This record gives sequence, C-alpha cells and structure tokens, in this order.
Amino acid sequence: MAEGANRTSAREIWRITGVNLPKLDNRVAFVAGASRGIGRDISMALARAGASVAVAARTEEPGKLAGTIHSVADAIAAEGGNALPVVCDVTDEASVQGAVDQVNNELGPIDILVANAGALWMGTTLDTPLKRWELCMRVNLTGTFLVTRAVLPSVMENKRGSLIAITTTGVFQTELGSNAYWVSKAGIERYYAGLATELAPFDVAVNCLAPRKVVMTEGAVAGGINVPPDMIEEPEAIGMAAVYLAGQTAGTLTGTVQYSLDLLEELGLSVPTTGANKPS
Repeated sequence: MAEGANRTSAREIWRITGVNLPKLDNRVAFVAGASRGIGRDISMALARAGASVAVAARTEEPGKLAGTIHSVADAIAAEGGNALPVVCDVTDEASVQGAVDQVNNELGPIDILVANAGALWMGTTLDTPLKRWELCMRVNLTGTFLVTRAVLPSVMENKRGSLIAITTTGVFQTELGSNAYWVSKAGIERYYAGLATELAPFDVAVNCLAPRKVVMTEGAVAGGINVPPDMIEEPEAIGMAAVYLAGQTAGTLTGTVQYSLDLLEELGLSVPTTGANKPS
C-alpha cells in the first residue's frame, strides 16, 4: 500500500504543477545516453507522460559517476512507469542495431528517439589532441547518425514519430571561440535540419533541443565547474521540453532548434522545482 501511495504521489506532483503536455500513452521512446544527467531526466519525464522508455547507454555497472541503465529503469518502475534497460554503444553500428532491434521486439516499434549520448571536450584548437577531436565527432555526430538511422524504418513505416537530438547553445556562441564539442553539435543541427525535410512526407517530427542554461549533471559536478546560481537550469525543464517535442509531428513542429526555457516560456509552462524526476 505504501509503495502504491508513493507512485501516486510522484505522478500527482507532475500533474498538479499546471503543466499541459502531450500524453505519450502507447508510445515507445528510445533514449540514448540515458544512464545519468540529461538523458536520465528526459527518460523520467517521458515515462511520466506515459511512454514506455528504453533506457539505453553503455553503463551497466556503477563507476566513477553515479547512474546506470538499471538504476534509471528502476527509478521509472518505482513510479509505476514502464522501462527497459538496454546496453548500447552509439559508436558501434552493431551495438546500436542490436539495441534498437531488442526494443522493437520487447516494447514495440520505436516512435520517439532522443539522441543524447555525448562526449565533452572544450579545449582550444592548439589544446585539442586528434584523439579528443575524433572522440567528440564519433560519439556526438556519428553516434547521432547511427541511432537515428536505426530507428528510421520504424517511424517511416508507421508514419508517426518524433526524433530529438540534444545540442547546445555553444553552437552559435562563436565569440567564445571553438572546440570539438560545439563543432560536433553544430553538425548535428545541420543533419537534423535536412533530415526534417526527408521525413516530412512520413509525418515524422525532427527537432534539436538544448538547455538554455547549465544543467548540473553528475559530470558537471564532478568536473568542478563554477556556475553562477542564475545560470543554473532545473533538470525538470529539459524533461518537460522533450515531452512537448515528443508529441509533435511534421505538421506541427519540425526542422527547428529549441531551447528548453525559451520553449516552456513560449508555451506558458512553469518549471516544477520538486526534483521529482531525479532518482534517489
């Protein structure tokens, strides 16, 4: 009885904030890079909206940073949601295809994709070893390509779906210089802008999403970055924005780059600050 009460409470917290977001019942979401941070927050939000969520990442066992595909799937299940932990290395074509095939077989056809897996390197050109440059391109840009290509047969056949790639405001902040991370994300934005045209006849929405401010993920905290309080974004914001984009079609919103707080403000949505979508 106590467990059921806790599950109800978690869902009520999400609903009573006045948030009006799409219901994602009977939808299957594949979230790449979902073991912690933004991927975890989005996975929790999609599950709260009713989607069955494939929690996909490489991390099966706890490491230096908290979070695994199992801990996130367990957190979703604890709230009464449906989740499947899936091992997926976005840099490995066979691993990606195997993960997508597993989800299609166990949860049903994928119709929501969140391409979130990422590698970070912020060094200047002279401070960037080739291996770091190539890692960012392989994980961020090629990884997005591989997971996107793998889910296309499903969304094109069913003529329903929403593809979301996570990017960054650093793409347009050229006054701050250049680095491998921002360049790889710029490539993703160009890729998805063109892909939106390709998938428009299939009514599939294709959009990019970035946090407007800094989300203090496990990686950010471990890295010791110093962020002014007014530049920190609640993790719930990116989750809410992803739920909204997940409910779109090519006829309602596609080919755009959205920023979490800007989108929520435009929609007249407030951001809950309960921390309800963070696993304990």
